[in-house]
Amino acid sequence: MAKNQFLIDLNSLQIKKFRRSFRDRLKRFLTVLATGLVFSVAVMSVAYSIFDSPEEKMLKRELEQYSLQYQVLSDRMKLVSDVLNDLQDRDDNIYRVIFESEPIPSGIRKAGYGGAHRYDQLEGYKNSEIMINTTRKLDETMRQLYVQSVSFDQVYELARNKEKMLASIPAIQPIHNLDLRRIASYFGVRTDPFYKVKKFHYGVDFSAPIGTEIYATGNGKVVEVSSSARGYGRTIVIDHGYSYHTQYSHLSRFAVQPGQEVKRGQVIGYVGSTGKSSAPHCHYEVHKNGVPVNPIFYFFNDLSPADFEEILVLSSRDSQTMD
Repeated sequence: MAKNQFLIDLNSLQIKKFRRSFRDRLKRFLTVLATGLVFSVAVMSVAYSIFDSPEEKMLKRELEQYSLQYQVLSDRMKLVSDVLNDLQDRDDNIYRVIFESEPIPSGIRKAGYGGAHRYDQLEGYKNSEIMINTTRKLDETMRQLYVQSVSFDQVYELARNKEKMLASIPAIQPIHNLDLRRIASYFGVRTDPFYKVKKFHYGVDFSAPIGTEIYATGNGKVVEVSSSARGYGRTIVIDHGYSYHTQYSHLSRFAVQPGQEVKRGQVIGYVGSTGKSSAPHCHYEVHKNGVPVNPIFYFFNDLSPADFEEILVLSSRDSQTMD
């Protein structure tokens, strides 16, 4: 474009040099500048709406990396959870069974962690779900690890006291019965000798002459020495600890007192026929966690495998109780 501009004067038909005023030049410059700015802003807006800026690209790469790391963390947490579940299963079904301890309830192992709004600060992000799930799983795993740690501490104490526990569990017959001929009635549904009806017999009846010695079947503490003209008659109850109690009934005499510590094999009383009894005998019961259990499964210290098989056969036959 030429620097100088010319105009034709129509009246004189002469060509004259045209000079714009400063104001016109300034106005034109500002107009061009404003138009350029508007155009630039428009172009930049369109560009930023379609294409990512370098900073946005960097942030997106970071978010993708974080998402990948969360996914890797989640996979590792699943592996840890699988290992922990295996430890819990071994703890409940092997270790605690060995030491006669009840398994930890699932409600305690799987108890929730935190409140309903614990993860509110993680809401509102593109990857909120994976972050919340991973954090929740981590919290649950930490809780389960704590419970398992406490459980192993308990099992360790049980292992330290194993010898004491084995000495306390009722593991012999309360009367000398090597030939197995003194068991007159077994645990289970039997015939009542007085009313001739079927009822559940919660113990084992050992037939023996009056005055026959009765032995504590495990170490423990005498918690009851009682007498009655009905029911079980003269009775001794021993607390062996570890959730075990044993009961010895229809005695003629006592050889222990309430609160006395006794050892397995120690004489605690003598066979009688007191209370509701059809003949001299000792009614013997074993209770685990307050529930009567079959005593023949606790005669393992003085029965051979063959003897135990014979007792199982005899216990399956119908019989009449002695009380």
